[in-house]
Amino acid sequence: MKTAAEKTATSIVSPLDTTDRELLALLQANARESVTTLGKKLGVARTTVLARIKRLEESRIITGYSVRLNQAALERSLQAYVGLSVAPKSGRDVLKRLSKMPEIKLVCSVSGEFDYVAWIRAETPDVLDRLLDEMGDIDGVSKTNTSVVLAERINRG
Repeated sequence: MKTAAEKTATSIVSPLDTTDRELLALLQANARESVTTLGKKLGVARTTVLARIKRLEESRIITGYSVRLNQAALERSLQAYVGLSVAPKSGRDVLKRLSKMPEIKLVCSVSGEFDYVAWIRAETPDVLDRLLDEMGDIDGVSKTNTSVVLAERINRG
């Protein structure tokens, strides 16, 4: 008999069919869509949609629901992604310094040219410039490369 963890692990790796993938895409676009409407869009009964959502939640493919805010409508600000190259064994100290900068919303370790990519939001170009200078001055940061976000094209949250 399988343990609960084994059942969960098995269900997570089980393949998703086309209907599951379409349902997930519809929920990502609008998680508040009615089950009836989802069923009509998918060409299945609403009970099928309910059962699939329950299975996707139980298997932890769907881990929650949230609200995406239109930050541009709420506040005037700039967004940028900053790639950071970090000297060996400096990562922990660099991350501590970055965590103290409230404009930094997300930092990910990545493969490729950079060690980390940070997503930042600044109120003005001057604030962005100051923040980039601060990031570049952190001991252990050897290189930064900034891309300012001009427009969102796809946002699935």
